Amino acid sequence: MLFWIIIFLVIAQRIIEVLIAKRNEKRMLARGAYEVGSSHYPYMITLHVSFFVCLIAEVVFLNQRISPLFPLFMLIFLFVQALRIWCLTSLGTFWNTKIMILPGANVVKSGPYLYIRHPNYVVVCIEIALLPLMFQAYFTAICFTLLNLAMLSVRIPLEEKALIEATDYKEEFKKKISAS
Repeated sequence: MLFWIIIFLVIAQRIIEVLIAKRNEKRMLARGAYEVGSSHYPYMITLHVSFFVCLIAEVVFLNQRISPLFPLFMLIFLFVQALRIWCLTSLGTFWNTKIMILPGANVVKSGPYLYIRHPNYVVVCIEIALLPLMFQAYFTAICFTLLNLAMLSVRIPLEEKALIEATDYKEEFKKKISAS
């Protein structure tokens, strides 16, 4: 029962995030933004939907149980959810599931973006490993962690290149390095 409650809440959260992303996309496009990396986006959606299908299938069909480390995993999961919300609210209308670039924009350098360049991707990486581990779904944890890393190896360079070309990203990143 606990598995279904957690999965339902996480899927509901993802649906709400997609709605927020759609709203933000419309606002950004109205301001002159454009999308980068649209060719890989359907694969990313497929990856994330498949993750939930595989997780549910592994837990249900293999009759997996709650991990003995569940209390620790749940505590980490709740911390990661707080970080996710901090990422989303820090980016405001710039947050999106797509790579949306607003030419001439100043990059966000507040919230978790003050400390790390891609905190939202860190959140997703942790979640993709952690959710299955909470229920001993080891195949899903390993398989989708590797698939997500492969996806990010395409996505992050595209995003950084576009940010460098169209925003003050390179200047701000240099400032952070020289201030350290």
